[in-house]
Order: sequence, then structure tokens, then C-alpha cells
Amino acid sequence: MAQGEEEKLMTSEEVAAVLGVNDSRVRQLARAGLLNGRRVGRDWIFTPADVEEYQQRRPPRGRPPRADVE
Repeated sequence: MAQGEEEKLMTSEEVAAVLGVNDSRVRQLARAGLLNGRRVGRDWIFTPADVEEYQQRRPPRGRPPRADVE
């Protein structure tokens, strides 16, 4: 990041929209240490890099594929 250039910060609501979850789930992930973020007062803030890292690590949503039973 260049000197004087600010990195974009995201709120839990913005992160929730990106991840397709609600904002309370985002805060829960942050408290558990699964999603990097910083606490500012009662709010959480995140960088796009924090969100991208989580998306690369998180398991796929939904049920796992069913193994055919013969």
C-alpha cells in the first residue's frame, strides 16, 4: 500500500453480502478466529484481503455429495 493511500475497509454487513450469510454469522466467524477482522468498539471491520482469504479456505456450502451405496 502506497504512503497516504488508505485500504478499503468493509463492515460486517458488507462482508455478509459478499459471503451470502447474515451479519451475525460474520461476527461469529470473526470472534471464533475463522475470519480475520479487527474490532473497533462494538463493530468489526474487515479488509477485502481478509474476506478473500476466508473464501479460499472455507468449505463448500451445502451437503457433501452422497456416495452411491450398492
